[in-house]
Amino acid sequence: MSTLLLLTSALQPSAEVLPALTLLGHGVKILPAEGSALLEAPESDLLLVDGRQDLAGARDLCRLIRTTGTDVPVLLVVTEGGLSVVSHDWGMDDVVLHTCGPAELESRIKLAIGRLTAARDAADPEAHVIRSGEVVVDEATYTAKIGGRALDLTFKEFELLKFLAQHPGRVFSRQQLLQEVWGYDYFGGTRTVDVHVRRLRAKLGPENETLIGTVRNVGYRFVLPAKEKDSVAADAARITERASQDA
Repeated sequence: MSTLLLLTSALQPSAEVLPALTLLGHGVKILPAEGSALLEAPESDLLLVDGRQDLAGARDLCRLIRTTGTDVPVLLVVTEGGLSVVSHDWGMDDVVLHTCGPAELESRIKLAIGRLTAARDAADPEAHVIRSGEVVVDEATYTAKIGGRALDLTFKEFELLKFLAQHPGRVFSRQQLLQEVWGYDYFGGTRTVDVHVRRLRAKLGPENETLIGTVRNVGYRFVLPAKEKDSVAADAARITERASQDA
């Protein structure tokens, strides 16, 4: 699930600007389609610019976004008529019709974010490595280890471990995991998640199976190891103490 920022001047909810968004699980925040709105814009994984009614204004806004130095992907939302006049020098990463279906929109969002991730990984060799306690997941080589021991995982088991390890402590429902790991167009039941979690726990071993925690009647989460929790708490305490001394 990604955080999307929708820049629009329409006095409508996001469902009216891009109906397919209502069928996806992304978080959507709305701001006016103005350059000043970018000054206090919250962090996001992708920007959506509404160009349905004011295409020239949307073009200028896309170009302005690029002058701010941000590398966040920009998707321009247009009508079918506007599609014919869009040019590559407008500064957006991709164009999407406001009538597009959820599967197409999800694909374009993932591709745009994926391209950015790949570029960042190329600049930082360690960017593709996820470390959470003793769990180390390498996205580039599709390998996972725990305490230095290599885990023999299937593709979906790897993707499930990677996704959970990326969000330690956060609880995901089975439906959310299906969407994020298996994809929007997967038609299997949520029982699939339970089966893969059971297999993943078995491969982690008895001493580490509790890393994948169950939240009754909700779903699953990656349990942050106790030592790491203590380390985070200690760091927070030191920061608080230093701030009080400075004050």
